[in-house]
Amino acid sequence: MPGVSSSAQVTGDDLAKRFEFLSRNGNSNCSQAFLESIRTMSDTARLQGSCCGPMDLHRYGEQIAGLKAFSAILEIPPDPYDIEAGLAKRLLVASDIKLKVQQQKAYDRAMATSTEKGPCCCECWRWHVYGGLGKLLIRDRGFDGSKLAAVWNLSDGCGGENHAH
Repeated sequence: MPGVSSSAQVTGDDLAKRFEFLSRNGNSNCSQAFLESIRTMSDTARLQGSCCGPMDLHRYGEQIAGLKAFSAILEIPPDPYDIEAGLAKRLLVASDIKLKVQQQKAYDRAMATSTEKGPCCCECWRWHVYGGLGKLLIRDRGFDGSKLAAVWNLSDGCGGENHAH
């Protein structure tokens, strides 16, 4: 939401208000043009809303609650429907990281076991941004494939009501 940090604690009425705003005012889409536009956005601009289908309030609440477990890791967006462009740019660069053999095996396991069989349902901006996030988490924080898949599943920004539980 304009002027509201996505890292703020979001519960109850605040969650419903954020949902209402993000589900109606998103700028995100799956086009190549949108992916390319991220590099030219102001670092403080926000990538908001769902890129594929309508958001689901119940699922959104599950995602926000689940992502709190990773709040100490600044690279993991706390709200998959409201991401600062500066972070998205850094994660896009990270998508080019070449992993070591064991690290690549962990990444491949996350690809095979995540709900979307990757960081997103299609090779849109989220695929590249969250793919970069995955490489950073494996390389710099020692994540295994299962833990990365859990982050990707909670970070699904495609919309819909797929449940994490």
